[in-house]
Amino acid sequence: MDEIIADKKVIFFDMGNTIDYPASGDWWFTNKFNEIVGDRVKKCSQEQIHQAMEAGVKYLNDNHLISGENAEEEEYRQLLFFYRIISDELELHMTEDELTCAARDRAFNMDNYIIFPDAKKVITMLSKTHRLGIISDTWPSIDLQLRTFDIKQYFSFTTYSFELGVFKPDRRMFLDALNKCGCDASETVFIDDIPGNLDGAAACGITPILISAVPGRDFETQYTKIHSLSELL
Repeated sequence: MDEIIADKKVIFFDMGNTIDYPASGDWWFTNKFNEIVGDRVKKCSQEQIHQAMEAGVKYLNDNHLISGENAEEEEYRQLLFFYRIISDELELHMTEDELTCAARDRAFNMDNYIIFPDAKKVITMLSKTHRLGIISDTWPSIDLQLRTFDIKQYFSFTTYSFELGVFKPDRRMFLDALNKCGCDASETVFIDDIPGNLDGAAACGITPILISAVPGRDFETQYTKIHSLSELL
């Protein structure tokens, strides 16, 4: 892998399923959410859950542009409405206390995220030879995630979807990242777990690398593929 990144100045990382993964196996149905709803959600079909998630995520996507000093609280308020949608769609009859608990847990409990075993070591080592950045579809709580993992200091620049109000593979995400790093696209590489996002990066001239670190989540790709960040060393 050295030959791919050796002539690059900047390495951009995705966050979810690249640097970390959800403790419960699902980004939205956290361990706390599952504890709260118990058997209620088990009575729902996968199709019902899928439709409820579509409705909830649509609300979040439509209100994704978040800024200001109270960004984390705005994230919480949106998550509160999100879980209310889920509860209504699936007829879970969650109480206000349950909704509040689920939303606060999702927004502020960093135990919901687990860093891949090799991630910190790889990021630390690569920061000595390259400038590092993040390009992520994410929410304001990512800052707390990075600090909790003790890796924030290794990233020189970040591009977050909630700051732009758009998601990968929208070219504005990649152009923002390139503008912040000040390098030509040919001098950069981007690591992500979704082929479509890598298509967007490639269209902007960034060298793509697909990571398939999550068991059972693998894709065929025209791009270089790795199964662990350690393969970058």
